[in-house]
Order: sequence, then structure tokens, then C-alpha cells
Amino acid sequence: MTTATPGASGVPGAPGSPAVELDLAPAPGAVPLPRMVLSQAAYEFRTVLRNGEQLLLTLVIPVVLLTLFSATSLLDLGSGRRVDFLAPGILALAVMSTAFTGQAIGTGFERRYGVLKRLGATPLPRGGLIAAKTLTVVAVEALQAAVISAVALALGWHPHGDPVSVVALLLLGTAAFSGFGLLMAGTLRAEATLAAANLVYILLLAVGGVVFPLDKFPGGVRDVLELLPISALADGLRRVLQHGAAFPGKPLLVLAVWAAAGLVLAARFFRWE
Repeated sequence: MTTATPGASGVPGAPGSPAVELDLAPAPGAVPLPRMVLSQAAYEFRTVLRNGEQLLLTLVIPVVLLTLFSATSLLDLGSGRRVDFLAPGILALAVMSTAFTGQAIGTGFERRYGVLKRLGATPLPRGGLIAAKTLTVVAVEALQAAVISAVALALGWHPHGDPVSVVALLLLGTAAFSGFGLLMAGTLRAEATLAAANLVYILLLAVGGVVFPLDKFPGGVRDVLELLPISALADGLRRVLQHGAAFPGKPLLVLAVWAAAGLVLAARFFRWE
């Protein structure tokens, strides 16, 4: 604490003026938690946009699949316009590519290289780190939805239905895929996570009703495939955006069960080191 005595002219030290106290004591402390979370989320979002492999997975592949199968007759998609069937499935694929595949691989290698351990030593708490990663996933998905929707509209897509149901499906799908992505990243080695996440991505792309209709599979197999999270998300989005359903109950229920199971398991078994 210091005391300065300004003079009549306002110059410190002049005689006959009142004393003014200046508090020069240091006041260390962390910035508010919301600001830390937003800063970390912005950093991770920029990292995703600068990563060529991530962009290939999250934007290039979905857009190529949408354009290729909408503009050609390589697949028998039944009656109706092809883009009306494909666009909801590609939106579901985009959610899976970001919330599951990309997040599992990225978090797995962060864990291997000790990034998570070092972040755990910063003022940002672990809950704040999870919140930042969640915001990053949502931001990337918003970008994906905008790009995919723009391409689909250019190809003649005419979506309709309840937007609230669409948002509910996307959020539940994100929760479901994020839970299992974090579970994989927090329990397996980074190389195993890389291989397993890509394998799951390819398998669910093939049998999840994204571009191949599930009614082409035998009845018993189809009943099982409909319980997959990617199938529930794609089917729910088609019910709303293609057929105008107001509340796709079964897909929402399936996604809610997967989301609860994945998040509980990730919270229980995730290892930070």
C-alpha cells in the first residue's frame, strides 16, 4: 500500500492537498469458468478446422456421398426423389463422424500424449474440459448441417416437419455417440481407438440405413439393425424431414437409451492418463 500526496495542481507530492491511496497489491486468480470453457472450445474448434483428416471425415465424405448417390442411380432407393431419402441419412452420418469417430480418435491421442493430463493441471477443471469438448462437437455439427443442407437444397431437397423434433434427435444422437466415443478413447490405446473407431464408422455406414435402405435386409436382421443409434437417428430424421412426422417416438427412445448407457459407462471407466 502506498500513499501519494497530490498538490493543488493535481501533481502528486505537492503540499497542502488531500492524500490518495493507491492499492498496488497483486490480485492473482483464474478467469471465470465460462470464459475458460469458451476459450478452450474455440481453440479446439480451430484445431478441427485446420486438421485435414478431420475435415475429410466430417465434411468431405458426407458431401461426396450425398452428391454421388443423389445424382446417380447406383442404389435402388425406391420411389420418390433420391435426395429426400439421402439427406437425413447424411445428416445422421455427420453427427456420428464428429461426435463418435472424430472425438474418439482425437481424445484418444490427447490421452496418449499426455495432453489431458497437462490440461488437468490447469485452472480449467475436468468438467470444464468436457463442456468445452461438447461445445466444440456442437459447433462442428452446426457447420456440417449448414454445408450438407446447402448442398442438399441445391440438389432439389425439400425438407419439412417439426424443427423441434429434428433438434431433439440431433442432440440425443450427439449424446449417444459422444458417450461411446469418450468410452473408447478413455479405455483403449490410441492406436486401437483409431482402428476401432474407423471400423465402426464403416460398418455403421454400411448397415445403419444411411445410404442403404434397411428394408433391403431380411426381417430378423432389420429388426436388430433398427436398434443401432445410427439407424434410429437416420430413421427419425427421415420420419420428420421426409414424411412430416411430429414426434418419432421409437427413434427418440432408442437414442435416449444409447445416450444414457454411453454417458454412464464413459463417466465410470474413462481414464485421463
